[in-house]
Amino acid sequence: MASLSSLLILLLSLSLVHVTLPTRDTHITERKSFEIIIGGGGNPQPSPSPEPEPEPEDCPPPPPPPPCPPPPQLPPSKPPHSPPKQPPKPPGQPPLPPLLGFESPLLEEVFPVLQAFKKLVTRDPKHILKTWEGHDICNKDKYLGLECAVFPNTTSKALASIQFNNFNFGGDKLVLHNFLDKLNTVTIFHANSNDFLGSVPEVSNLKYLYELDLSNNKLTGDFPASVLKAKDLTFLDLRFNTFSGCVPPQVFNLDLDVLFINNNNLVQKLPPNLGSITALYLTFANNRFTGPIPPSIGNIKNLQEVLFLNNTLTGCLPYQIGKLNRTIVFDVGFNQLTGPIPYSFSCLAKMEQLNLARNKFYGAIPEIVCDLPSLKNLSLSYNFFTEAGPKCRELIKRNVLDVRMNCILGLPNQKTKGECSEFFMRKQTCPDLKSMLQIPCGKNPNEAKLNQERLEVEEAQASSPVSYGVLTPDRVRNR
Repeated sequence: MASLSSLLILLLSLSLVHVTLPTRDTHITERKSFEIIIGGGGNPQPSPSPEPEPEPEDCPPPPPPPPCPPPPQLPPSKPPHSPPKQPPKPPGQPPLPPLLGFESPLLEEVFPVLQAFKKLVTRDPKHILKTWEGHDICNKDKYLGLECAVFPNTTSKALASIQFNNFNFGGDKLVLHNFLDKLNTVTIFHANSNDFLGSVPEVSNLKYLYELDLSNNKLTGDFPASVLKAKDLTFLDLRFNTFSGCVPPQVFNLDLDVLFINNNNLVQKLPPNLGSITALYLTFANNRFTGPIPPSIGNIKNLQEVLFLNNTLTGCLPYQIGKLNRTIVFDVGFNQLTGPIPYSFSCLAKMEQLNLARNKFYGAIPEIVCDLPSLKNLSLSYNFFTEAGPKCRELIKRNVLDVRMNCILGLPNQKTKGECSEFFMRKQTCPDLKSMLQIPCGKNPNEAKLNQERLEVEEAQASSPVSYGVLTPDRVRNR
C-alpha cells in the first residue's frame, strides 16, 4: 500500500513539471519577438535554456520576472495617418503596351488613316509618299506635307496641318472621304492642284479646322453644305472645281475672312444676305450668278476685294457700294449690269482697281470718281458712256482710265453712231434714280476740285491684288 502511495506522489510531481515548462517557453518566445520588433532581432539566436529541474512539491511558486524596460522611442518610419498602399494589380491585367515608336497616342491614332490614304494614291510625280516610312510622323525630313504641333491643353504632339499644294496626287479612287473627315486634330488642310474626286465629306467633327483649300481639283456635286458645320472656319477656297447648284444662304453667315468660289458651275441669284458675311476677300468670278447685286453688300465693313466678273448679273449698281471705304478692288466686268455710275463711288477713297468693263453702263462718267486719290486702274471699256470731263480725260492721258468702245464724242476707238443709237432706244432705267446721287460720305459733287499734286506724280503703277491671283488655278495661299 505504501508503494502504491509513493507511486501516486511521483506521478503528481511529474505532472506539475510538465505544466511549468510551457509557461517559461512561452515567455522566452514572446521576448524574442519583441526584440525583433524594436530592432534587436539582428543578434544571433540565443542558446536554448537548460532543462529545469523538478521543483519540490511544497515549494512556493517562483517570483514573477522583473518588468521589462520600455523600448526606446524610435521615429516612425511613416506618418501615423499615411494612406494604405494600393493593392497590386491582379495578375490578369498586364501593363499597357508601348507606343511602338509614336510620340503620342494622337499620332498613333492617325497613323492608319495616313497609311490608308497612301494606298489610294497611284500617281505621285514628285515622289512625296516615298518619305512616308516608319512611325516618326513629325520628322521634318519624313512625311513631307504633314506638320505637327502640341495639342491644346496637353503636352502631346498631334497632326496639325496638311500641306498638299501642287503635289499633283492622283488615283482612280482618290477621294476625301475617310481621310479629311478622320483628321480630328487638323487645323489647316491645303490641297490645291491635285486630282481629288467625288464630293466633300462631313467636316463637323473637325472642330479645330479653320482653313480649308480644295481648289483646282476634280470635285463635283452640289456646293458642299457640310462646311456650314465647321464653325471656326475662316478660310474657304473651292475655286476651279465643278461644283454646281446653289450656294446655301447660310454660307454668308459664317465668320469667314476669305471665300473663293470662282470658276465653278454655280447658278443662282446673289442672296439678299450677302452683306452678312465678314469676309475680307470675295471671289464669285466665272460662274453663272444672276440678278442684281444686293444693297446689303454695303454692310461688309472690312471688305477689301470683291470679284464678280464673268457672270450674268443684271440691274443697276446699288449706291450702298459707296460704303465700302476699305475696298481696294471692285470688279464686275463681263456682266449685264446697266445704269449710271453711282456718285457714292466717290467715297471709295482706298479704291485702286475699279473694273466696270463690258457691261451696259451709260451716262456721264462722274468727275468725282475720276478724282479718287488711290486710283490706279479704272476700266470702263465696252459700255455706253457718253461724256468724260477734264479730270477723267487727264486719267485717259495717263493710261489710268480705259474708255475704249463707248459713245464719247471726240475720243478715238468708240462705238459707231448706229450702235449707240440702237442702245439708247431700248436702254434700261434704274428703279431708284435718286439713289444714284446719294453720297454717304458727305462729298459735294459740285465742289470737287482737281488734285494738282496727284497729277504731278509719276504715272501710277498697277498693283497686284490678292483676288486676281486666285483666277489662276495653281495660285495658293501664302503662309
